[in-house]
Amino acid sequence: MDEILIYHGIAYGFIGLGAVVFIMLFFFSAPYGRYIRPGWGPALGNRLGWILMESPAPLMMLFYFFTGTRHDLVPVVLLILWQTHYAERAFIYPFLLSRSKKMPLVVVLFGMIFNMLNTYLQGRWLFSAAPVESYSAGWFVDPRFIIGAALFIAGYIINRWADSVILRLKRENPEGYTIPRGGLYEVITCPNYFGEMIIWLGWAVMTWSIAGWTFLFWTAANLAPRAFSHHKWYKANFPDYPAKRKALIPFLF
Repeated sequence: MDEILIYHGIAYGFIGLGAVVFIMLFFFSAPYGRYIRPGWGPALGNRLGWILMESPAPLMMLFYFFTGTRHDLVPVVLLILWQTHYAERAFIYPFLLSRSKKMPLVVVLFGMIFNMLNTYLQGRWLFSAAPVESYSAGWFVDPRFIIGAALFIAGYIINRWADSVILRLKRENPEGYTIPRGGLYEVITCPNYFGEMIIWLGWAVMTWSIAGWTFLFWTAANLAPRAFSHHKWYKANFPDYPAKRKALIPFLF
């Protein structure tokens, strides 16, 4: 069977699975972070868990680059943007986390499988499966690339700033939680998730591909339910939690 048929079958199957996960996560929160609980089998340290979970994305993207047939400048720039995000996520961010926290092995394995499948979709598209006329040098002046790159960079800045706020609060209060304040935290509970969604919206627009839109769909399917869980958790645990603050999208919901 031609790989492009297999590729599209995986992509559409991945979308269907994402829809199921989206619905399930409104009924129970994935058991890591503040929602970790017994009954999910053996656990790993938070740092090792994050490294194992995220490292397939930067490592496999390099594999698809070096084994692919497309090494034009546009795919190289997209590779650099991908690596900028995922190298930090896999090899820097974990060492900013507490050593004492745990993550169930089942969550780590699910994250690894997701990143393997997703990186296959992104990497094979960029470096092998995309039509020959795609991503020529003219793509740099296409409005989709310009808008997508601007969204990616804006989302990256928001995401990293929001994470830095949470990490600082955890250092100041390692045994508990504090209401985050300042910037986007004044209007939404999860600007880190909001920033992540903007990153992959930018990626979807920049690549203008089924791979990119599939990743955006999965990002929303995973993070939107968790953002609502965080929002409910803060309201339940902090009576003074700002009433006007939304969960994920400023001024909307």
